[in-house]
Amino acid sequence: MSWSEGRAALGGDLRVSRGRLDASARAVTLRNSVRHGGADAVVDLSVGTGWDLGAVRIRTDATGHAFVGARGRMDYVEAGVSASYAYGPLYATVGVIGAPSQRAIGGSNVHVYANANAGIPGTPFTILTELGHSSGSVSDPVRAERLRPGGSYTNWRLGLEHRRDRLTIGVDYVGTDISRTANATADRFADRRNAGDRIIGRVQVSF
Repeated sequence: MSWSEGRAALGGDLRVSRGRLDASARAVTLRNSVRHGGADAVVDLSVGTGWDLGAVRIRTDATGHAFVGARGRMDYVEAGVSASYAYGPLYATVGVIGAPSQRAIGGSNVHVYANANAGIPGTPFTILTELGHSSGSVSDPVRAERLRPGGSYTNWRLGLEHRRDRLTIGVDYVGTDISRTANATADRFADRRNAGDRIIGRVQVSF
């Protein structure tokens, strides 16, 4: 689901770590997002930690999402836990991200996902896949449309990327099974026209 109404967005990330604990800040332009009350940008502040259980890497995170320029209170928090495993060129992760019931999102939200990436032998390319499902409780049907238009839904992703030194170039096919049928009452935050299948291009420079 696009957070910038299907338009190009600019983002930046900063991460620092000390021992097992790390913290990150991320800012992304939202282009007056309908889904987030006309917000100009979102700032994500996260803290997390990870540890190894044999060959499995466990990670937990807590994140606060602050929406700059939004009409009304749109900020919310969530936390997640994941387990990752590497086997040769394959790196796979399963996890869950949960947001407790909050007024800003009209209830609670739970996203369960599995993703994997693997280098293609003999090439400089990596293939990426992801499948997820979102559900949760509803206390305000209008605001609940922000994160789950029409209720629970499934999302998917298939991507290809090329990394060279500090530059990453990628293209992704992403989609959901969210219905695009409009609901005049509930669609205040849904932005259903930008919740369907898309081809997305991305460029990242790391320092």
